[in-house]
Amino acid sequence: MQGKRESIDSVDGTEIGLLTDGAGPPLLLVHGGMCRLERWAPLWPLLTARYTVTAMDRRGRGSSGDAGSYRLDAEYDDVRAVAEHLRRGAGRPVDVFAHSYGAVCALGAAAQGAPVRRIALYEPPGPQTVPAPWLERLHAFVAAGELGRAVGSFLIEVIGLPREQVLAMRDTPMAYDPLPIMANTMPREAEALSTLDLTALTIAVTQPVLLLLGGTSPAWAPEITRLLHEKLPESTIAVLEGHGHEAVDLAPDLVAGALGEFFADA
Repeated sequence: MQGKRESIDSVDGTEIGLLTDGAGPPLLLVHGGMCRLERWAPLWPLLTARYTVTAMDRRGRGSSGDAGSYRLDAEYDDVRAVAEHLRRGAGRPVDVFAHSYGAVCALGAAAQGAPVRRIALYEPPGPQTVPAPWLERLHAFVAAGELGRAVGSFLIEVIGLPREQVLAMRDTPMAYDPLPIMANTMPREAEALSTLDLTALTIAVTQPVLLLLGGTSPAWAPEITRLLHEKLPESTIAVLEGHGHEAVDLAPDLVAGALGEFFADA
């Protein structure tokens, strides 16, 4: 991924790393769990051809710093701080596309009044995503240093990937090692989800929202997506048939097309 690297300070002083490239209206990308901003590589050339795209490293990974203790609303502050930084540069509110846990962060930022014009969210998780038995297994794996088993458990039990696909991923080269990210961030993010009231975040969100949903995603994804659709007054659902939670990686053309239609509809 090519672009200009910079960083800003969030509300609590945590440094948030950014990568920006492209030309056009401002678009902010907020990644999900167990990854960093390089996860947008499949979409990057498609989006930078149409927008000035900024991808942020969420706190605790990549080029971003971290705080001594974790608060989910600090992640809302991070997204809001980046959006305000981009608005100052562009002279207009930004559009946002956020995936999975990042979608929760983006929704929370919008609820806090971030300068956002339109928001596209791909399958934000909630308490349904992290049932107590799985959460206990996650903590046990991480405590025992069995990070590979923790990753496999997440991908198979939570994301719904076939076991064969997860085994094949072990031999796939990656731009970064997900295991340290898993150890540092997954337990705390899963704990935050377990008590999250997603509907409370929707009360103050008045912007148009696109809810992207994979047609083959695990049961928690359509449940939460439909719940948000009921609560968000200006929301629409777009189902990507034949794809699951990872369509950003496996069907970037399809995702980019849906985003292009939504962000152009002003």
